Amino acid sequence: MLGALVTSLRPRQWVKNLFVFAGLVFAQKLFTPLAWTALAAFAIFCALSGAIYVLNDVADRESDRRHPDKRRRPIAAGRLPVGVALAAAAALLAASLGASALIGWPLAAVAGAYALLLGLYSVWLKHVVIVDVLVVAGGFVLRAVAGAVAIGVEISGWLLICTILVALFLALGKRRHEWLTLGAGAVAHRPILAHYSAGLLDQMIAVVTASTVTAYALYTMSPETVARFQTPLLPATLPFVLYGIFRYLYLLYQRQLGGNPSELFLHDRPLAVNTALWALVVLAILYGPRLPWGRAE
Repeated sequence: MLGALVTSLRPRQWVKNLFVFAGLVFAQKLFTPLAWTALAAFAIFCALSGAIYVLNDVADRESDRRHPDKRRRPIAAGRLPVGVALAAAAALLAASLGASALIGWPLAAVAGAYALLLGLYSVWLKHVVIVDVLVVAGGFVLRAVAGAVAIGVEISGWLLICTILVALFLALGKRRHEWLTLGAGAVAHRPILAHYSAGLLDQMIAVVTASTVTAYALYTMSPETVARFQTPLLPATLPFVLYGIFRYLYLLYQRQLGGNPSELFLHDRPLAVNTALWALVVLAILYGPRLPWGRAE
């Protein structure tokens, strides 16, 4: 039962909580004691999102049983009793919200908003067309905001815009994958898919893709960004963003993947290597001059 509970917390999905570190990295505080506070906020959101996943699996257990893959989830398969799942989720929610309050009430407020928004998504908002993907994207934004308020730094509006666009891009790709791969059983598993079509999702993905690239390019070249980081080099990271988006579109359209974006980023080697290279180049640009070998004599 313990193993079933851990599986229901979906630890592989916790990679999404890396957005908590956005404020730390882009405020150039990575190599300061504030990194420990950001790490604590990351752990809190891992527990918080795990609790939400459990609640979502409880709410979706009947429809999951009609899905070729999700029917193996512990709650849908009957390996984890509903009562035990709800008790564990409640304990994790209480513990994570309590821990966030110990760090600071701003973080507790953001964590509470995240729990409320995603809780409403599990029972209601995922059945409202378009709102469903916007709520998923909003969850990523709240992660980034949580990381910033935890360490008391401002987070750029540009980064929030890029975050919500990337999240929308992934959420729409997941909807398209579900719509196409489930076929006639798509609506039975997720009723909201009745309101979508492949054509509509393709148009929405195209709009979000173009918007994401444009927003990120403008952010890297913005005079505000150049002045803040005292470097004009951030546009050098744009090729990695372009490759990552194009690679994901290739996997989505040519390989019929995309049902689990976190798994793609973890297991598709070109995508994982590209993401790591982007992160290394960003760190080198933002922190290189601050390191001993980057300082002028």
